[in-house]
Amino acid sequence: MEQFLKYFYDIYIDNIYKKDNKYYFYKDNSLFCVAKNYRLPEELKDILEICYEMQSRFPVSQIIFNKFGQISSDYDNNNYILLKINTSMSSDITINDIIKINNSLFLNKDKKELYRNNWAKLWESKVDYFEYQIKELGRNKKIILNSFSYYIGLAENAISIANICELYNKDNMNKKVVLSHRRINYPCMEYEFYNPLEYIFDIQVRDVSEYLKSMFFYTDRNHTIKELKNYLLSTRLSNYEANMLYSRLLYPTYYFDIYEKVIEDLKEESELLDIINKVDEYELFLKEAYFELSRMYKIEQINWIINKKEL
Repeated sequence: MEQFLKYFYDIYIDNIYKKDNKYYFYKDNSLFCVAKNYRLPEELKDILEICYEMQSRFPVSQIIFNKFGQISSDYDNNNYILLKINTSMSSDITINDIIKINNSLFLNKDKKELYRNNWAKLWESKVDYFEYQIKELGRNKKIILNSFSYYIGLAENAISIANICELYNKDNMNKKVVLSHRRINYPCMEYEFYNPLEYIFDIQVRDVSEYLKSMFFYTDRNHTIKELKNYLLSTRLSNYEANMLYSRLLYPTYYFDIYEKVIEDLKEESELLDIINKVDEYELFLKEAYFELSRMYKIEQINWIINKKEL
């Protein structure tokens, strides 16, 4: 990585450390990050525009052009981008921070490359792929084989609600498309939250639902329900958005994210046990979340969730 920085940026530095598959170093009292680039050129163009629009209001990391005037640089069979981090490496964000950034920038025709929509179609494709994949690669993975069908069923419940929502929202009314993240976890550090390479546009409940799911597995059911209540009191949703929030709480990204890394031999299969062992608690969380949402909105029912008995 030292050679990369010398060649593309004329930066001469030795003290580089690696964290979460990214490289970090300090120069002139500023923190920099070298990250692998997984975005398409047209997406990067939109991301750069977002950086320009956001930098006066939020500490969004700055994309540094290389000495050839390019955003990204090919090196050692990978493509990298250099970022200057403008926030803390130790502070984490809250749901209020998510609300603020969601309300800061809305989708327009100039940023259409970052728009993600039609969750149901995407989820259906993923489920089909996972089912094919497990037949080919999952034969010797007992933990996955014993749990996979349950989480596919949960995904199908989420898809059902999302399809109903889209059916009754064909005109795209009551759909606020805002600046969001590809994935957001709890806790989420500021430097991750303000990384522009993670930005997309989606409906405003995307980030919050992913944050709450992750929060459940990091904390507990009571804490997560409390945060959901606070969110519902502070944000007015359309009935469509409220149902999509619930569908995303149902969809088990927390399982599939680990599952994919296990299949790619990047994680141990045993890491799924932390998820699987909380299945009853999560079902009760989904039940409570349904009733909290139902106080304010008409939410599609999943009967087996509603009828779940306390432990």
